[in-house]
Amino acid sequence: MEDVIRRLQQTEALSNLVGRSDAFVRAIACLPAVAASDRSVLITGETGTGKELVARAIHYMSARAGRPMVAVNCGSLPDTLLEEELFGHERGAFTGAHAMRRGLVAEADSGTLFLDEVDTMPHKAQVSLLRVLQERRYRTIGSNLERAVDVRVLGASNESLEGLASSGRFRTDLYYRLSVFTLRLPPLRERRDDILLLAAHFVQKHAPAGRTPAFSPAAVASLEAHDWPGNVRELENVVIRALHLAEGPVLGPSDLFDAVPARSGANVSGSAEAFNVAKQRVLEAFERQYLTRLISSHHGNVTHAARTAGKERRDLGKLLKKHGLDPQRFRAS
Repeated sequence: MEDVIRRLQQTEALSNLVGRSDAFVRAIACLPAVAASDRSVLITGETGTGKELVARAIHYMSARAGRPMVAVNCGSLPDTLLEEELFGHERGAFTGAHAMRRGLVAEADSGTLFLDEVDTMPHKAQVSLLRVLQERRYRTIGSNLERAVDVRVLGASNESLEGLASSGRFRTDLYYRLSVFTLRLPPLRERRDDILLLAAHFVQKHAPAGRTPAFSPAAVASLEAHDWPGNVRELENVVIRALHLAEGPVLGPSDLFDAVPARSGANVSGSAEAFNVAKQRVLEAFERQYLTRLISSHHGNVTHAARTAGKERRDLGKLLKKHGLDPQRFRAS
């Protein structure tokens, strides 16, 4: 299996999919077979696990590789605009529609349409998308004429579409149309063997020309100990930040994560630390890890997190700010 993955990763389409852990290998091993088909694919996984990278790999390994791949984040557009963005409108369809506008479905004709955060799609747009999948036809806003389209649809979600369909918050028929193939990308905490491999990859990718710093043993330990609630995207951002802020040729823990200021007059010699300094560093690491797990489990809701922690909301907010943890980053889409 490792030989198969190694050969796959040597291809341009899969070169950005880095990893050799069992969980990761199992997740991407079927990509060539999925790409060879022309059926819809649902890619699931937490935020930052690389769903769009996998979607692009599927497209560029498929027979549609020479045609457009059009991506849209359904959660980034208001409900009133998403359907227009996807299907376009006719001139005069509504106030301000002074000219016809092609939608993204038309732009992706003969290629691939990637719908990120497809779980946020409003009901009306779901109905229209279902017709695209079933009949390969769509209708622009303000038109009675149906147009044919040849497009492969890839959807991605960090929510369980099956669960949303069961609860009536997502069309069951659309869920089954989308999930002919379902790929689940594991979070980084389930593929810890890949953390250092990914960190080294991001150093090579983002290091300034002529400078390729290494990780100190303490930095390696801190990378492996971190929970990575933001997954691969968080790891990449941490490495980028360290590359820009670090001054020496070796990256230490304080380059990767918030540094613990040493107390003035502390007696530190070589690798030895004063007891109080070492104790403070461990406490800081515990605080950050605890707060990350806490705010992540409550999806960025500071009030609920404070209640669980038995702290005042303002005090918890100060701690989050101290460790650079923005609650907005942990909020579910």
